[in-house]
Amino acid sequence: MYERYAGLIFDMDGTILDTEPTHRKAWNEVLGRYGMRFDEQSMVGLNGAPTWRIAQFIIEANQGDLDPHALAQEKTALVKAMLLDSVRPLPLIDVVKEWHGRRPMSVGTGSESAIAEALLAHLGLRHYFNAVVAADHVKNHKPAPDTFLLCAQQMGVEPARCVVFEDADFGIQAAQAAGMDAIDVRLL
Repeated sequence: MYERYAGLIFDMDGTILDTEPTHRKAWNEVLGRYGMRFDEQSMVGLNGAPTWRIAQFIIEANQGDLDPHALAQEKTALVKAMLLDSVRPLPLIDVVKEWHGRRPMSVGTGSESAIAEALLAHLGLRHYFNAVVAADHVKNHKPAPDTFLLCAQQMGVEPARCVVFEDADFGIQAAQAAGMDAIDVRLL
């Protein structure tokens, strides 16, 4: 099915790794320290955005005055501590294993590189990917195409010859903006 593509790009959170429950738990814990809450449906709409942008949204929704970057760092530290014990690969990892060595592959994630690299290494999955492009590697985040364009560049593949596997609207928009085909894994 993917023979026509020269490169495969995978989002990480919610696409190849089941990290979403841990992210929600970490947000609840961190926000509880400040008496803030978040609307889960609104958060789903922000999937794929960098953590500081999600923090900014939450702070504004709660009419708070915290620094979004500091709140994001606090949440990221908590996620990192929790994830290594709880994260599991999702079924799409079978596509990664099937295409390993047949096509260059990369991860394009809205997570920070320290978390992405730690998770992939912990689960023994890092060696499948030629590149991991994270939020701290690009200036413009999803829905901008920068993450996926850098993935294509690091794989040495023209963007138009790549396919992106995504579970979030921002990611689908980013793939389309990059001139790549996108597969919405929520529909698989």
